[in-house]
Amino acid sequence: MGGKSATKTAYFEKLKLLLDTHSSIFIVGIDNVSSQQMHEIRIALRGEATVLMGKNTMVRRALKGFVAENPEFEKLQPFVKGNIGFIFTNGDLKDIKEKILANRVAAPAKAGAVAPDDVWIPGGNTGMEPGKTAFFQALGVPTKIARGTIEIVSDLKLVEAGNKVGASEASLLNLLNISPFTYGMTIAQVYQEGQVFGADVLDISEEQLLATFSKAISTITAVSLAVSYPTLPAVIHNLVNGYKKVLAVAIETDYSWPEIDELKDRIANPDAYASAAPAAAAATSGGDAPAAAAPAEEEEESDDDMGFGLFD
Repeated sequence: MGGKSATKTAYFEKLKLLLDTHSSIFIVGIDNVSSQQMHEIRIALRGEATVLMGKNTMVRRALKGFVAENPEFEKLQPFVKGNIGFIFTNGDLKDIKEKILANRVAAPAKAGAVAPDDVWIPGGNTGMEPGKTAFFQALGVPTKIARGTIEIVSDLKLVEAGNKVGASEASLLNLLNISPFTYGMTIAQVYQEGQVFGADVLDISEEQLLATFSKAISTITAVSLAVSYPTLPAVIHNLVNGYKKVLAVAIETDYSWPEIDELKDRIANPDAYASAAPAAAAATSGGDAPAAAAPAEEEEESDDDMGFGLFD
């Protein structure tokens, strides 16, 4: 009795320490995960994350005791069900996620197992003797005899995703050396600093976030301008539009300041400003002419020197 109590106390202390010292937690499903896979995952995450397993009743009891000090831990309680574990980390969540999901192994079909995906049998020669044709026919697999062996005529979906694998289906898959399933850790939820979200959130790229943010800003700006409601994204547009209105009023009235006086003069005397533009362009091109002529004079001097011999 004392040994169990000490073990439970040690587990509570370890869980509390990990919760207090890590900002993020992966809640992972470990159905059909072998002990060898668990060992390999621990090695892959060494130095970046800590894997902790435990009975759900013990975990729930521990979390319930921690809630008084950290109410945010209450958000973990609904996910402590089924065959799950915790992975604690302070590292990059995307990197940790990739390492968790990378370790998957192919597994043969077992009778009674639920198929996570559709199970297909590919068409082609099986290499089996014709005596086993009845076994294929019982499962509705189209076959023919080719070169003394059984050949499956076309691809066939043997088991649909979500259905249980029957004993006959499992036997056939094993005869064909087909391991249709892959097993590994799955990520149920991610906890980070009081927030719980699905693992698919980690697949969102920075480009997608920026595009969504820009679209939202554009929408807010358009709505703000349409209803004349001031918002931060629309401020610059409001200022520009307001200044345009001020200019329009100033042009139609005697109200003036240095900038508007110049604008009024441009409107009143467009020809004067139109003729000034070509003159400025001509002055610029004329200033470049002497510089262009200088190389020509140097070339003429060089040609005169060529008329003398070495002994003149």
